[in-house]
Formats: sequence, structure tokens, C-alpha cells
Amino acid sequence: MKLGVVIPVELGVTGEPDRILEFARAAESLGFDEISAVEHSVVIGDTDSAYPYSPTGKSHLPDDCDIPDPLELLSFVAGATTTLGLATGVLVLPNHNPVVLAKRLATLDRLSGGRLRICLGVGWMREEIEACGGQFDRRGKVADEAIAVMRALWAGGSEGVDHAGEHYRFERAYSFPKPARPSGVPLYIGGHSKAAARRAGRLGNGFQPLGLGGEDLDAAVALMRSSAVEAGRDPSEVALVLGHLLTRVDESKIDWATSLGSDRILLSASRHATTFDAVLDEMAECSTRLGLA
Repeated sequence: MKLGVVIPVELGVTGEPDRILEFARAAESLGFDEISAVEHSVVIGDTDSAYPYSPTGKSHLPDDCDIPDPLELLSFVAGATTTLGLATGVLVLPNHNPVVLAKRLATLDRLSGGRLRICLGVGWMREEIEACGGQFDRRGKVADEAIAVMRALWAGGSEGVDHAGEHYRFERAYSFPKPARPSGVPLYIGGHSKAAARRAGRLGNGFQPLGLGGEDLDAAVALMRSSAVEAGRDPSEVALVLGHLLTRVDESKIDWATSLGSDRILLSASRHATTFDAVLDEMAECSTRLGLA
């Protein structure tokens, strides 16, 4: 089982170079497999969009929270670490042009030695996506094509790549360098909706259900796998990432995740960890409990 840690952006870690490097190096030395960075290209104050992972419909992050570009942040971390995996969760795909994003992801993956794992989604904040020039009501269809565009550019060789889609068109396009892995950068689909589960089954290298538990989680995983079968894919080849808390994960939780077919758990600090040092303490205690280092 691989174990990752979510970067606690609400504590200001990402806005301080020394602190984000201390966090990343601690994760690596404590035996965690990756760190994961969130994305909001812009935060809209008093948004009318409901945050789907809180009963209040409001995000726990303040509007003026430091949320750096996740790829720039992970590039900074890559140069200061050697084995630590670099992940996003969730990169908001409608905010990005896939031709440009394909180059950025391939570059980071290549220069980091194949350490990049991208969890992407279609976003929940209408105002953010529209501020970035995206079409909120069509974001699902655009995302499907964007995934196809990126993979085509990564796979393209000496003849170049042609694409004539509904939203993107180009002929004889060359995008180098290629990702470190011939199969490209792994693209996981994150989200809580049925559409996210279906997209993961059809197109994803993995599925990262967000904010789901119990029967809802079981149903989402089942839908992902049935969608994979309908798309002619082997559902066992679609990886599953589950979430848990640093303070509560133990061997029984790992056994539970394994029983669902997961090979990776992404861990968050508890609500009691209100300081950077408290997060580091929870990471160290978790590492000791599980014998990671």
C-alpha cells in the first residue's frame, strides 16, 4: 500500500518556501510515498457555488489562503527531493488549455524522473472556471476531449499529431519532451459525482473518490468498474485511491482499503492539527505506527 500526504494549505505552508521544503523532506524521510497539492486558479469571494465537501456548502479555506499553482509548487519540491512522488488533488482541468498543460506535465514528469501523478477533475466553482475562460456547463465534454488531446500529444512521434475535435483542432503538432514513462503521465479522475466515476472508468488511470464513505463509496467504485467494462477496459487496471486521516490510519484501515481494491491511501491532517508543527507530529506518529521509515 502506498501512502501519500495532503499538503495542509490552510496553515500557510505553501506560501513559505522553507516550510514547504521542510514538509516535503519530512514526508520523504518518514517513508511516505507522495505529497499532494490542491488547485484553485482563483478564489471567488462570496461565491454562489456550493462547496460539495461540507454540509454548509462553504469551503474551510479562507478566500485569501495561499494556494500556489500546484505544478509550479511540485517543480520546486522536485528539485529538493529524490524519491518523493508528486501528485495533484485535484487539478481543475477546465482552467487549462490541454496543449499547454500536456507540455507542462511532460516536462515536470521527465525532469523529476517519472514521479508525477495527476488527479484531475472538472471543478465545482462556476465563477472560477468562467474567470479562466471555461464553459462551466460543458466542462465535462471539454474535459474528455482535453484528456484525449494530452495523451495524443504524449504519444505522438516523428509524424506529428493531428486532432480535429469539437473544442480543439491542430495538425502536425509536435510536443517534446515526452513524459518519463512511455505510457504518459498517469491521469486519475477525482470527484464525488456519478459522472466522475464514469469518467474514471472510461478514461482514467485511476479513480480518487472525494468526500464519499460507506454505501456511497461502494456505489461509486462499482460504477467506475462497470463503466470500465462498458468501455472495453479491464477494471482492475483502473487504480483506486482512498482518503483517511494521519491520526486514524492503521493496519486494519489498510486491510479495508486493500479489500476494496485500493493500492494507495491519501492522508490528511486531523482538525486538531492547527499548526505546522502539529502536522509534522501527526506525520511522524503515523510513520512510527505503520513502520514506514
